[in-house]
Amino acid sequence: MKLKFLSLLSLFALVMVLGGCDPITVLNPEGPVAERQYHLILWSVAMMLFIVIGVFTAFTIILIRYRDRPGHKNHDPEHEGNKSLEVVWTVIPILIIIALAVPTVKAIFSLEHPAQSEQKEAMTIRVVSAQWKWIFVYPKKNIETVNYVNIPEDVPVKFKLTSAAAMTSFWVPSLGGQKYAMSGMQTELTLIADHPGTYQGKNTNFNGEKYTEMKFKVHAQTKEDFKQWAQNAQKQAPKLTEKKYIEILQPDTVEKMTYSSTHLQWVNIVKHPEYAIKHINRKPPTSND
Repeated sequence: MKLKFLSLLSLFALVMVLGGCDPITVLNPEGPVAERQYHLILWSVAMMLFIVIGVFTAFTIILIRYRDRPGHKNHDPEHEGNKSLEVVWTVIPILIIIALAVPTVKAIFSLEHPAQSEQKEAMTIRVVSAQWKWIFVYPKKNIETVNYVNIPEDVPVKFKLTSAAAMTSFWVPSLGGQKYAMSGMQTELTLIADHPGTYQGKNTNFNGEKYTEMKFKVHAQTKEDFKQWAQNAQKQAPKLTEKKYIEILQPDTVEKMTYSSTHLQWVNIVKHPEYAIKHINRKPPTSND
């Protein structure tokens, strides 16, 4: 009965863990960053299974061998002061910790600067999260987009993250792990797409009633297509005005947008987070402002 209960409890825990992520996307990496994390997940799961199988095997052996049965009523196995057993249950957990810690630490440090390991120059895109949308700024190209971002394939893209409102979590499961975006400070996340495709991005940190709708698309393009898109956006997209930017900052969802100028001409949200606070829930300025 106890063994059955433990089995059901383990199954329930596994279902809860898998229910908290997107297993199909996470286990289908589309870039080197996601692939390294994928292998780390597999290694961690393998270690977990090794531990679970070992514990249940030992539990079963002990349960059968030392059960109360005729001829063994007075049997009392010696365990107190047994140096061999003490060494085993001390050394095994240490080995497990080392087996999990070493690859995890190595992966964390290597993924902080994947552009260096790939020996490629990274492209920088600034990301501002607001309630409930994502704003992407290409400083060198003077382009700003909302709720979607275009990137060239096989090029490291350094996302510099901040928030104009509550804290959010920037995550593109197919390309790599998540990182928080916070008001008044900047975090960085570098991702690489192996080939052209469209990948779903999302906010995984609760920041209000519409946080589940705070999604964006990552369009990985060939270098030629990306260059053509940037040229078209610079020529055809409208200029971003301060009035329009204040409208975008308002707490609500919006459609995809493209502009041929950026809000950096008025304010750097990282250095001046009070700008966003000042203009949220405020009417956009008139032409006389």
